[in-house]
Amino acid sequence: MSEHTAQLSSRGGRWIQYVVLMGVPVPQWPEHHFGTGVTPTPAERSRALTDLGFVFTDGAEWAWEEYSEGPDDDSSPVRLLAFVQVCSRDGGLS
Repeated sequence: MSEHTAQLSSRGGRWIQYVVLMGVPVPQWPEHHFGTGVTPTPAERSRALTDLGFVFTDGAEWAWEEYSEGPDDDSSPVRLLAFVQVCSRDGGLS
């Protein structure tokens, strides 16, 4: 069973969740757009992953990391990235 990383990020107030598939071009990664507004709840993120054909790996939990938009500029906006380990519901790449 192949494990992948699902990520949730926001840019311009719009939330997007996607599954990183190594060796696959970025435009072909499965993704879900939540739109603008508050951060999607864990239940909303889980439903979106299920709709994309993925489930959490055993014991997986969402983790958050912050990063600066300009790595060498401590006054640049801070972005948040959430991530969790997932696998395909059917055991394939999805």
